[in-house]
Amino acid sequence: MKPIWIVDDDQSIRFVLEKALLREDLPTRSFTNPREVLLALDDASDEEGPQILVSDIRMPGGSGLDLLTKVKEKHPGLPVIIMTAFSDLDSAVSAFQGGAFEYLPKPFDLPKAVELIRRAVEESQREEVAEERMAAAPEMLGQAPAMQDVFRAIGRLSQSNVTVMITGESGSGKELVARALHKHSPRASGPFVAINTAAIPKDLLESELFGHERGAFTGAQTMRRGRFEQAEGGTLFLDEIGDMPFDLQTRLLRVLSDGHFYRVGGHNSVKANVRVIAATHQDLEQRVKDGAFREDLFHRLNVIRLRLPALRERLEDIPMLTRHFLGVSAKQLGVEPKRISDAALGYLTLFAFPGNVRQLENICHWLTVMAPAQLIEPKDLPPEVAPPSDAARAAAPVPAEARGDPQPVLAAASSPVPARAGEQAWEAGLEAEALELLASGRHDVWEELTKRFESKLILTALSNTRGRRIEAAQKLGIGRNTITRKIQELGLE
Repeated sequence: MKPIWIVDDDQSIRFVLEKALLREDLPTRSFTNPREVLLALDDASDEEGPQILVSDIRMPGGSGLDLLTKVKEKHPGLPVIIMTAFSDLDSAVSAFQGGAFEYLPKPFDLPKAVELIRRAVEESQREEVAEERMAAAPEMLGQAPAMQDVFRAIGRLSQSNVTVMITGESGSGKELVARALHKHSPRASGPFVAINTAAIPKDLLESELFGHERGAFTGAQTMRRGRFEQAEGGTLFLDEIGDMPFDLQTRLLRVLSDGHFYRVGGHNSVKANVRVIAATHQDLEQRVKDGAFREDLFHRLNVIRLRLPALRERLEDIPMLTRHFLGVSAKQLGVEPKRISDAALGYLTLFAFPGNVRQLENICHWLTVMAPAQLIEPKDLPPEVAPPSDAARAAAPVPAEARGDPQPVLAAASSPVPARAGEQAWEAGLEAEALELLASGRHDVWEELTKRFESKLILTALSNTRGRRIEAAQKLGIGRNTITRKIQELGLE
């Protein structure tokens, strides 16, 4: 494990922290001023650099806040804890504005200081795992089986020009899939042109798609190329194709059939060398039955169909997507990326997300602006996601399962997250085991139950990943070093 770097001109502070951290098996390296730290950072490799930096604010030869600024420029992901006096509120505010993980007021309680540093270490290791995941999937993120099926389909279609129909709920990322299909196709060097057919008035849509000649209608003062011509040699993405007016469906069918079209008001045929990818959130088969969509066009578009899962069908992807969108929002706003606690992530995974990935992205943008601290807790979540207050919880109706009433079967749209009935069972078992141990007069109940809990959790994860530790750590949301240390401590080798 990489060491904890301590920066303080007070030898007694350095000594106390070093001894306390070593007792926790956390290696340390100490410095007396910021200049030494910056020189060491320049010389250190990734493996030799710090896991956490703990720095005083006022030292001879430099300020801890200046050091924070310089460190964040070179190592933006490194957690920095700033030590400051209780009365120095301005410094605490400046520390957070500069991207500090947390500030430690002096004089500090040593166990609390160690606990804070341990939390920063675990957070750092979690972020390392998250970064590895994001690097492995830079275009589209998803480890859920349903998303892996989508990725495999994109791979199989990579050398094809076949027409593709993408289905999925609004906000699920259909345009991202279309862009990926284009990027990995033989047409990747050509343009990718997207148009939402539901967002353009019917009277303008024909001109948008096929262009128009000068004088074709009032206001057409010059010839204009449509989206088909703009996408020449590339890909045209027709989003929300189910909303296309019926008469325009006939023109689109003709283009797909013979590869030619006419501009509005034109008399000369234009050849279209374009791959068409369509998308819809509607049930096109039903639209065909209702007479709102041409059956022949449906079959022409529906050569290959890709169904994109709703976010509630890929709950295991929510932590990865959340961290990704928090990073994207922070970059857009020019601020330090915020972190999110496991408890807050737990509430997000229980939310229905009717707006799918787009709604999660919007929530992350809201959190980047509105969350008061660098670490997002459940209380910081927006109202539609946040846990209910005690007053609201008391006023809420008693759930049917608590009253013993029969449980209705709910539609997926109204209850997208499956009931977790097993939670109450294992918690009840844990409570019974704790009561039995407490009644026996033992004084190591915490240690005993924690050891058994961690052992079972790690062994289950390793069984799930067939012994692959790094993958098990990723699924558990802990660092590689943490799982290795725990395996040794618990005797699971």
